[in-house]
Amino acid sequence: MKLSYVRFVSAFALLAALAVAGRAQEPDQLRVSVPHDFVVSGKTLPAGIYRIDRLSNNNVSGLSIRGVENRQGVLLFSSAVSQTREDNPSLRFERVGDQYFLSRIETETHIFTIAVPASAAALIANNQSTPSVASSSDAN
Repeated sequence: MKLSYVRFVSAFALLAALAVAGRAQEPDQLRVSVPHDFVVSGKTLPAGIYRIDRLSNNNVSGLSIRGVENRQGVLLFSSAVSQTREDNPSLRFERVGDQYFLSRIETETHIFTIAVPASAAALIANNQSTPSVASSSDAN
């Protein structure tokens, strides 16, 4: 009887550890619908549904953005990463003329600030742009 109890407790502990490890392998994942074309890391991506993931658990600032339907994507490194206090996954864009530049990604746990190109930043500073926010419809 004692051996059965030890086996049961061991099996339960193993399953609990696997559940925690599985959750820990998915930090900062996000799935969002972007209603317009946008520029990130010098590349223009079309409107659509995108999946955002960290490149690795060891590198918080590295992210990948991949289109779910169109398979287009880009790798990027955030210029600043901070903890979030709210569970409000979203993307923020800076609009310059008819282009939208991805400037911020907020996941359940982090806020990633994306550097906007200097030429676009100058136009933003001159108040010739309007910020735009796209909320996540399906955060993972």
